[in-house]
Amino acid sequence: MREDMNFQAIKEAAEGYKPAMSAFLRDLIRLPGESCGEEAVARRVLAEMQALGYDRAEIDPMGNVLGFMGSGEKIIAFDGHIDTVGIGERSNWNFDPYEGYETDEEIGGRGASDQLGGVVSAVYGAKIMKDLGLIPAEYTVLVTGTVQEEDCDGLCWQYIYQEDKIKPEFVVITEPTDGNIYRGQRGRMEIRVEVRGVSCHGSAPERGDNAIYKMADIILELRDLNERLHYDPFLGKGTLAVSELFSGSPSRCAVADMAAVSIDRRLTDGETWQGALEEIRALPSVKKYNAEVTMYPYDRPSWTGLVYPTECYFPTWVIAEDAAPTKAVVAAYRAMFGEPKVDKWTFSTNGVSIMGRFGIPCIGFGPGKEAQAHAPNERNWKADLVRCAAVYAAVPGLYAK
Repeated sequence: MREDMNFQAIKEAAEGYKPAMSAFLRDLIRLPGESCGEEAVARRVLAEMQALGYDRAEIDPMGNVLGFMGSGEKIIAFDGHIDTVGIGERSNWNFDPYEGYETDEEIGGRGASDQLGGVVSAVYGAKIMKDLGLIPAEYTVLVTGTVQEEDCDGLCWQYIYQEDKIKPEFVVITEPTDGNIYRGQRGRMEIRVEVRGVSCHGSAPERGDNAIYKMADIILELRDLNERLHYDPFLGKGTLAVSELFSGSPSRCAVADMAAVSIDRRLTDGETWQGALEEIRALPSVKKYNAEVTMYPYDRPSWTGLVYPTECYFPTWVIAEDAAPTKAVVAAYRAMFGEPKVDKWTFSTNGVSIMGRFGIPCIGFGPGKEAQAHAPNERNWKADLVRCAAVYAAVPGLYAK
């Protein structure tokens, strides 16, 4: 730990920015920004960075916001996605999800925890670094406001790494962590299983070959497969869930000639995408009915109109407890707020590309709670915004010591 780092000054600076962070989060919540529709949110984040005196702030061709503090050749990044899911059933909300609400302790609204709060804390964490001279000379700090995470997590970082040519030494992911520090997550895949049949008039079903009945057999075997998947002591068990069911026929008076399901497949440490597909292909009913098992593609245009196709595979990642980024975030937290709990995410983050695809170390710490993600009446806590901004501000100096 650097002996010259004034942790009390960092905490006081973060507390001093609490009103500004609260106002910024309220502004972002008021701007609906589902995946591929984040333009207004991106421009608001860019404006905040410019107003705070970032050394450079821009929007890349995909629509990601990139804000830079410092001038060193090495980069430490703080990633937060600016897109949100929709509001779902409006009657489940006790308040307007886009107007939100504010009390002395809380801020409510869609995206408050997942994950506009993390963007807010990162934007102000970098400001505190600049205010207090905490950025080591050899480093630049990058704060990102990334797009399309809810639709296709990690796609934004495929673009940042491969097209923007930005390669940080490590990345702090600012998704909500329940006040803990997270060092990994299961990966995931989006899989389609499709089977064909032969249609006929519904008055004489024996003349046809009903694809729905075939799929019924397959679904039961998929359910049983979930119970046999690999278990990892840290990340837990791989899982499989049938998430969507489709069928096709000439009419409601005809036997179905196509049936398909979507599968949400969560990959624990030690599992591969190839193995996950082969496990399904090996099921007796899949083989019997010659079902097709494939990964879904993703090719939706970003809000700028850019299309950057990928497959719907999102790799698992884990960083060691004794890795330098882990130790830096733990040391920053410990110096200001006591001993942290180090754990893992249940859901998926942009780390699937940053570390899962490209091997750039990731560590997670962000304001809010996992259980608030995608839920009605979503909220975050002002104390979390302050705590995270303070920890972020201390991390580069501790890492570079």
